[in-house]
Amino acid sequence: MTSRRDFLKAGVGLAAVATLPGHALAQAATPAVVASAGAVFAPKPGDWRNFQVVTRLDVAPVEGKAGPAQAWIPLPAFTGDDWFKPAGSSWTTNAATAEIVKDPHYGAQMLHVVWKEGEAAPVVEITSTFATRDRATDFSKPATIAPLSADDRALFLAATDLIPTDGIVKATADKIVAGKTTDVEKARAIYEWVVDNTYRNAATRGCGTGDIAALLASGNLGGKCADLNALYVGLARAAGIPARDVYGLRVAPSAFGYKSLGANSPTVSKAQHCRAEVWLDGFGWTAVDPADVRKVVLEEPPGKNALDDAKVVAARKALFGAWEGNWLAYNDGHDIALPGSSGPKLGFLMYPQAEVAGLRHDCLDPDLFTYSIKASEITA
Repeated sequence: MTSRRDFLKAGVGLAAVATLPGHALAQAATPAVVASAGAVFAPKPGDWRNFQVVTRLDVAPVEGKAGPAQAWIPLPAFTGDDWFKPAGSSWTTNAATAEIVKDPHYGAQMLHVVWKEGEAAPVVEITSTFATRDRATDFSKPATIAPLSADDRALFLAATDLIPTDGIVKATADKIVAGKTTDVEKARAIYEWVVDNTYRNAATRGCGTGDIAALLASGNLGGKCADLNALYVGLARAAGIPARDVYGLRVAPSAFGYKSLGANSPTVSKAQHCRAEVWLDGFGWTAVDPADVRKVVLEEPPGKNALDDAKVVAARKALFGAWEGNWLAYNDGHDIALPGSSGPKLGFLMYPQAEVAGLRHDCLDPDLFTYSIKASEITA
């Protein structure tokens, strides 16, 4: 009998697989040096940090259904020249085929894996490496920034299936930015409005759906990052300011001691997080994350903090213009059609996906799916 191991195939993808001689892996959850005052949260560009993330799928069978299995795993392939550099991915699998594919509109990259029908234990393991660091915008020092291309401006002003820019979204944006004259003023006003008028709903599954028109129409502005940051993006686009969601994963603790804003275990299977960016003339793509402010309000110990709590105030001040570099970026895509699938499009690609006999697994339940994601920092 031939063993499963005999069928394992290896592959590499993206620009190149990082090889870092002289470096060693450290657990991402190793406690970082934190500020003594819990109210300090001030990311600033500094040294680059290198990470490795290992994603493993053991695709579970579907009871009573026979048929081939296939999977789509997002890869950290987004590039932010001053804060995120993907260094490549490699994989091993017993699948018949495995290839990197790209979404044609946004360029979101995923590994598409297809197993032969009858494979008893479909498995794939992907190792990705990347470098990241903190980022922050100094709004007192605008610079000469090359403008967005016409195509990019159109793309990041356009509506998506879940982020319309007309109707209730446009009406809400118009009220928020009334009287504001510059894009910076408008972008900040939208940020402050989202922080003031939304809340993090602990009962929301995963990171939410990002259906912002339904969210606004409900009058109940609760959700998680894919809802609240998508709301920011939609309002900015409706106000005529290019904006985008960036979908990713927390991979390390916060260096500022914020338990709610970091990955606090080497296993990060449920640490997905969506952030947002807004394009501001003189500053370029600018970090924004009102959803994390609401996360600090709800979850930062002791929990259920007031908006004037020192920890909330510090995060709120920083998260218009800054991010902490303890997070990887997968992509900025919307309305993703999975190649080879007859199932529905995804609003966004931030979780591994798999289908068996044409039935899609629940990507929000890694224990039943089954998949695991583990993160380690590569240190000198």
